[in-house]
Amino acid sequence: MKKIFLYFIQGVIITVPVAITAFVLYKIFSLVASFFSHFGVIVNPVIDPFIVLGSALVLIFLMGLLGSSIILRPLFTLFDHAMEHTPVVKTIYSSIKDLLSAFVGSKKRFNKPVLITINRENNIQQLGFITQEDLSELKIATGTMAVYVPLSYSFSGNLLIVPVDHITHVDASSSEVMKFIVSGGVTDIEE
Repeated sequence: MKKIFLYFIQGVIITVPVAITAFVLYKIFSLVASFFSHFGVIVNPVIDPFIVLGSALVLIFLMGLLGSSIILRPLFTLFDHAMEHTPVVKTIYSSIKDLLSAFVGSKKRFNKPVLITINRENNIQQLGFITQEDLSELKIATGTMAVYVPLSYSFSGNLLIVPVDHITHVDASSSEVMKFIVSGGVTDIEE
């Protein structure tokens, strides 16, 4: 059962960036096509959503299984390399891939929960996760870190650059802190 789950996660990491990139490109091409639609035939097939959902789940599992295969791994690496070096596509693809890997991949980024002080005078603090400790490549002042602050009831958030002395490490698991933030603080924290 654990291997099936791992294949599924591998499939998500491989499939979702490709699917979202393909969707964005499809939307761009659709806009262009709609401009010229009065010159040709418009095809609008209706597909049963259950077939699409079932097919997507099977495809994700198979992509994870194939991506974990020693024989096909080089093909996926080559495809990944091509996607990351294609103009326009690389921006969408690599951003989505990095975001997914931060949550479920081997390069998890949300594993250092912290409290950041927003207002020292009133001791107002906010929970977040350190995502980068060295910001020298961005030419940002030393003594700062990148802290991702998720929003409640959403899977979006803000990235803050915070002075190190405003950061307090939290002695809790990343999953519990994320659950606490996303729930707006209404979830029970397990001891």
